[in-house]
Amino acid sequence: MREILFFRQNIAMSGDSMIYDMSQMTEGSPQVFVKRDWLNLQDQNNGNYLGNQMVLDTSQLANSNKYMAYREAYFAVPLLLTATNAAANGLMIDPSVAASSPDQAFGLKSWFGSIIHSLSLDYAGTTIIQTTSLCSMWQQFGLLTTMSLQDVKTNGASIGFFPDTSDSWSYLNGDSPEGPGVTNNCNSVHQEQLAGIFGTGALGNAGQAERQKILAFDLKGIPGSRAGGAAYSVLLEQSTANQLRIGTVFNTTTSSWQCQQMAIIRLKDIHPFFQQVPLLKGVFMRLTLNLNQPSITLTKPAGTNNLVLTSTVNPLGGVNPLFVAASGLRGTSMLGQAIDYQQAVTPSAATPTWTEPNSGIFAVPGASGVFVNSPVNDSVMTLSLSVGSRCNNATQAQIGTPAVIDGAIGNSIFLYVPAYTFNPTFEEAYLASPTKTIVYTDIYQFQTAETGTESYNFLITNGIANIKSVCVIPYFSVIANEASQAATQAAPYQSPFDPAGCGPTSPLTHQSNFNVVVAGQNMIYNTQQYTFEQYMNQLSGCNSVNANLVDGLTSGLISQYDFSQSYCYYYVNTSRMLPVDEAVPKSVTVQGTNRSTRKLKFVVFIEYGVQVSVDVLTGARV
Repeated sequence: MREILFFRQNIAMSGDSMIYDMSQMTEGSPQVFVKRDWLNLQDQNNGNYLGNQMVLDTSQLANSNKYMAYREAYFAVPLLLTATNAAANGLMIDPSVAASSPDQAFGLKSWFGSIIHSLSLDYAGTTIIQTTSLCSMWQQFGLLTTMSLQDVKTNGASIGFFPDTSDSWSYLNGDSPEGPGVTNNCNSVHQEQLAGIFGTGALGNAGQAERQKILAFDLKGIPGSRAGGAAYSVLLEQSTANQLRIGTVFNTTTSSWQCQQMAIIRLKDIHPFFQQVPLLKGVFMRLTLNLNQPSITLTKPAGTNNLVLTSTVNPLGGVNPLFVAASGLRGTSMLGQAIDYQQAVTPSAATPTWTEPNSGIFAVPGASGVFVNSPVNDSVMTLSLSVGSRCNNATQAQIGTPAVIDGAIGNSIFLYVPAYTFNPTFEEAYLASPTKTIVYTDIYQFQTAETGTESYNFLITNGIANIKSVCVIPYFSVIANEASQAATQAAPYQSPFDPAGCGPTSPLTHQSNFNVVVAGQNMIYNTQQYTFEQYMNQLSGCNSVNANLVDGLTSGLISQYDFSQSYCYYYVNTSRMLPVDEAVPKSVTVQGTNRSTRKLKFVVFIEYGVQVSVDVLTGARV
């Protein structure tokens, strides 16, 4: 960091001196490595993920006699989204429109790593990473506070990371075309209408729209709205896309829709250990991932455009990575065409009205093939996410003619790791001190009891040593208090309409009188009262380059406005202590007053320091 800061200051002071220094540099530099090979390793599941778990060991890599760079490694995970609607009055495509498909109706929440509910790592026979539920929430916080906008532009498409717009959410404690409770699923990014009552926030969720661009790639569809535009299949056939492992929409019938995507999950994003691990030879590791593979059921009651959440099933009880777009005026057409907002009266009218053309995942063909959004009977749809090439929902697999089919971009998870061969001179220098100490952090997670508009005091743990930070993530206790929908009693991060759990918290969940107490000592000198205090004094600059102290050279994606809306992370750095105190286990208590009108539950993460010493030549623990 000091070098980067000095570099920037040097340019600012004198461009002439920079030119002089560059002219003095010698051309070329010695090669540290003489070869780099990318090795890939298949997991041990043989394409079967019905148990919601993946197991992989590195025994094959340990015998390669090469140095492995797990810091650069990544998983290639084949994902399969399947939507089915068996009802005769709830078709998924318009038979009168060629290649119509609800491509923009379904998607994923931010970051492919959200499919990981928890993980554990055995290193040389010893468990060094313990299983922690909901770990993807902490990892999302890490991405939001370390990445820059340029990082999102460069790497977002690879890892499926496009943060949700902070102020495009809405809330309705009942039925609506966007779903129950908090919704942020309008993926039609338009300017808010400039008549009548002005909207205070964004109309569409730009993050969701970006994610669907990389997910719902339909070779059969006509791109854009250019008249006479040819389908992508004219240039790239489906079979070729499968061979190249390009995710596409590959099954669109009147009763089913399927999309496949090869998800990239970098090891350094799923745990800090992989960010700090040096080059290792001969190491045996066994990594276990517990996977979120949810299924949800939606109902559209007769004569309405409302989306009713009938059921949500996630065997591990973790985050639901599935996202369903709105079917009402604020949403994108479920038929894959953007809603063409048309003003029915002149702009000067006191109360302008808006019409919405054919849209809705439950739309049915009416006279002359025109879709209408009011089916005579209730329509029911099921949406599921599966790892591998086969739909894990047995009920869905029997729907359609032909039935739901298997994907073709792979059926197993692979680990890709670069293997380096040293230049002998540099290898000798590297092995001069073969014992390396890996210093990293791990997390402890605790979910509190429900709290209303009242003061709270929660004991999070009786004792953890070397505590680095505490992050409190507030969520509404349930999706919505809708008596007709039993599924709304689940946590908001299991809602397919709310991006909660994959970046955003529940909106406007602000606290006062907030403090974190470690071993009886307040970590915030003056009990925190205001939202700007939390952002300016605690959240701003955490984990980012230069701690947001140098203009023009920083990172982090959460602004104060984002924090005030739907990124309400309450973060406190607790690492400032004498070295003698680090090894002493300490209790942690969170206290404050809930200022939201809704009852809340907090997911609390405690980050603590860990270290392990290894022999880089043999991979053994020392």
